[in-house]
Amino acid sequence: MMFTDGKPTQRGFASAMIVDQKFVVKIPDGMAPEQAAPLLCAGVTVYSPLNHFGLKQSGLRGGILGLGGVGHMGVKIAKAMGHHVTVISSSDRKREEALDHLGADDYLVSSDAARIQEAADSLDYIIDTIPVNHPLEPYLSLLKIDGKLILMGVINTPLQFVSPMVMLGRKSITGSFIGNMNELEEMLEFCKDKNLSSTIETVKMDYINAAFERLEKNDVRYRFVVDVAGSTLRTVKHRWL
Repeated sequence: MMFTDGKPTQRGFASAMIVDQKFVVKIPDGMAPEQAAPLLCAGVTVYSPLNHFGLKQSGLRGGILGLGGVGHMGVKIAKAMGHHVTVISSSDRKREEALDHLGADDYLVSSDAARIQEAADSLDYIIDTIPVNHPLEPYLSLLKIDGKLILMGVINTPLQFVSPMVMLGRKSITGSFIGNMNELEEMLEFCKDKNLSSTIETVKMDYINAAFERLEKNDVRYRFVVDVAGSTLRTVKHRWL
């Protein structure tokens, strides 16, 4: 957008902005800004459905489908709530990361039919972070009676399943997107109290192009955070499009 004097707005790179106080949350004392930023996205995205659907109590068994920016926070937050957490992925590539570094309790490869069968009817919920079309039936089979499959990936093509997969066991397919202001504040305090942080890589502005190239290759664990204040920025004469 352009101001009336013809200069462009700085958007997220601005040093200050005016915001309605209803849409401002306090960053807890001692929480680094580079940690607060991804928590306000991935953190609340997984905290919100756990809160809304009454899945915060200790002792639940949950699944995290997809281990990326949102999925890795799902593991951390669910573990901090006292849940037994199973990571479900398309290959063995992230097994060590999930179990040894993030603290997950179990790891399933979605194509391993035998292991999927062994784990049938074992989970209270699954947080599904996959952003591309994928079958739902293998994951519905993992849910207990009244279990919930919570969709979080933005998928623009229809998903399919046979109705008995949800009828037998009163299972639910639902969704969630970000969270409300109260949940943002609760989530930040929860992460502070539990000493939770997002796994990030902080970069300067001059690394932006390389960061985008790495994102396209899924070569980031698990969020890039841009240090605008610490970057040396030069004035750009031409208009940005």
